[in-house]
Amino acid sequence: MEVEAGEESRELNNSVMCQLSDPEGTQLGASMYLPQSVGPKELQQMVNKLLNNEEKLPYAFYIADQELLVQLGDYLQKKKVSVEKVVTIVYQPQAVFRIRPVNRCSSTIAGHTEAVLSVAFSPDGQQLASGSGDTTVRLWDLNTQTPLFTCTGHKNWVLCIAWSPDGKYLVSGSKSGELQCWDPLTGKPSGNLLTGHKKWITGISWEPVHLSSPCRRFVTSSKDGDARIWDATLRKSVICLSGHTLAVTCVKWGGDGFIYTGSQDCTIKVWETTQGKLIRELKGHGHWVNSLALSTEYVLRTGAFDHTHKHYSSPEEMKKAALERYNKMKGNAPERLVSGSDDFTMFLWEPSVSKHPKTRMTGHQQLVNHVYFSPDGQWIASASFDKSVKLWNGITGKFVAAFRGHVGPVYQISWSADSRLLLSGSKDSTLKVWDVRTQKLKQDLPGHADEVFAVDWSPDGEKVASGGRDRVLKLWMG
Repeated sequence: MEVEAGEESRELNNSVMCQLSDPEGTQLGASMYLPQSVGPKELQQMVNKLLNNEEKLPYAFYIADQELLVQLGDYLQKKKVSVEKVVTIVYQPQAVFRIRPVNRCSSTIAGHTEAVLSVAFSPDGQQLASGSGDTTVRLWDLNTQTPLFTCTGHKNWVLCIAWSPDGKYLVSGSKSGELQCWDPLTGKPSGNLLTGHKKWITGISWEPVHLSSPCRRFVTSSKDGDARIWDATLRKSVICLSGHTLAVTCVKWGGDGFIYTGSQDCTIKVWETTQGKLIRELKGHGHWVNSLALSTEYVLRTGAFDHTHKHYSSPEEMKKAALERYNKMKGNAPERLVSGSDDFTMFLWEPSVSKHPKTRMTGHQQLVNHVYFSPDGQWIASASFDKSVKLWNGITGKFVAAFRGHVGPVYQISWSADSRLLLSGSKDSTLKVWDVRTQKLKQDLPGHADEVFAVDWSPDGEKVASGGRDRVLKLWMG
């Protein structure tokens, strides 16, 4: 009998009291003793079983923000984690599909006669548009990798472009404050130039397709201090969002129907979209707000389109599919917003819950130029003039890693659809691909002759586009 008891206690000594939890902190089942020999494979089986998943899904596991890649015992010993306390193991769902890292330039396409200032793939990843200092928007044929249409009509630099999430429109905004809707199938303008803003356009964001299909409304931000809601069908500005005291630098139309604007007046304002009423102000930054990103941005951008390339027969069908994707991605958590500023810091917000930030994110040594959530909302990446890209936990805002390698300011970042890889473009003329799991450089992509201003990874994950001062558009493949 004593021998058995001895064995039992030895068995207990070799096990660890663990609690499984999702990234939001919701516990999965009760805490339980797990043998120290348990690793990611066994945890994967357990989580799938506890969640009653019919199809087995892949998960990654984290203890105190560190990924568990070995057996539990080895990890706890190496990290000197006390087994007296309950060890929380966070399970994070991974994409079922895998995106290949891009590693070669498949084509360099000339056409623009001045710097390429913006590049954007369509929501289904099948088309590509660019805006340039030569006053044109260009649409490119991705199959032949040649220019398809040159869209003329702007009288000044094309600073920003945005596809409607149903893929039916492309909107561009210029340095003189004018906007133009284009039909991507013909490259022809849909109506006249849209006027109303008095200074240049800094951002464009469409109303999500799960809220309105077919897509009609979009919002723009401008140096003139206003944001405006436009109707592509009526071809006019329908609401002016006034209230910022300095330039509005960025704008996002959220999945819950609110519009978020960031400004040089250091505030972020939240607006409702039926009458354009200001409903909340988010204060905290000590300098210009440069960039805003939403945790749901990837599903808002892609609407009903996903990696399966399904086609939809009606706007209603598209709206339904988009709503399902949005709800699935968001889960029970509120939509999160991250802001990056000239004050070198970032803030993480849950605007539907509170006007106070969830956390302040510090570490950059220079202004934060661009912030972006991963498609699954689990990570935030930030690009800065301090030449680094930083990775943060997308739910807590905790710092995770710094990616160093660029030798000039980093202008723009983009994520692979599976949230495993991050792309950056810099003043140093290179693009770099970073691996989120190993937190290391995966691929160095030189090739541009000058500063890289714009990068985008296609939503289907197959290709990357980049543009910059050397006037060429480059396509990169895996």
